[in-house]
Amino acid sequence: MRIRVDYSTIYEYAQAASDVLQLLRVQPAGHDGQHVVHWRIDTEVDGHLRRGEDAFGNITHMFYPDGPVQRVALHVTGEVDTIESHGVLTGSFERLPSTVYLRQTELTVPDDAIKALARQLDAGDALASCHRLTGLLYDSMTFDADVTHAHSDAAHAFAIRAGVCQDYAHVFLSVARCMGIPARYVSGHLVRADGLITQPAAHAWAEALIPDLGWVAFDPTNGMCATEAYLRVAVGLDYRDCAPVRGARRGGGMETMNVAVTTQATGQAGGQHPGLGELGSQTQVQSQS
Repeated sequence: MRIRVDYSTIYEYAQAASDVLQLLRVQPAGHDGQHVVHWRIDTEVDGHLRRGEDAFGNITHMFYPDGPVQRVALHVTGEVDTIESHGVLTGSFERLPSTVYLRQTELTVPDDAIKALARQLDAGDALASCHRLTGLLYDSMTFDADVTHAHSDAAHAFAIRAGVCQDYAHVFLSVARCMGIPARYVSGHLVRADGLITQPAAHAWAEALIPDLGWVAFDPTNGMCATEAYLRVAVGLDYRDCAPVRGARRGGGMETMNVAVTTQATGQAGGQHPGLGELGSQTQVQSQS
């Protein structure tokens, strides 16, 4: 599948803000299941974009406007070819030992209810346990964008049995780690079967390390493993490690943020693709007035 992404984030401040910087994790890397055809980051204010890589191996960009600003708009466009792998990740560069992903965080720390669920689901088989967990969360939780926020943790979301994809992923991570299964948060995009829809956020799911398979992607929000309709962008211990945009500023007063994400399938993936080492030249980065 060839997936096209059109992704805009706009920050507006009540007053001009100075010393603004934005950390972006919006560009996907290539692996055996996805090839970046082209990718572009644009800004509407003069500034500098500096590409880098974080500890998890995610591609990052730091954006520094040239002076005080009252509005920062970031626009990301690109196309990626994906292939069906039934959720199994191969050909990725792993920067950290798998044991790192057993570590609970502030957003995934388990309470008694989550620990009890882990004991109930632990079948002594990581793959079976993760499939059971995915199905249970899909069946027992309700998708509701009004009951949680970016700082909600897994225990809260599981207690109310509701939340958004971020919350489903955090609960999955918390339970999996309690079962001794390394698991990590994934941010990215999903082409939905109901057609071209503009949404106020990207998608999120989880990956678990399964013996004899490696990292496998589970999406408890949709009750399934990832397919060719999933575009993987960044990973981490939780949402904070791979949030698409995080930033800091001096002054500016009240802030508002608007996000619009459009993801669509534009056709079949094409032809032979270069190896991972050749993908770096596929990205265009531009700052313009």
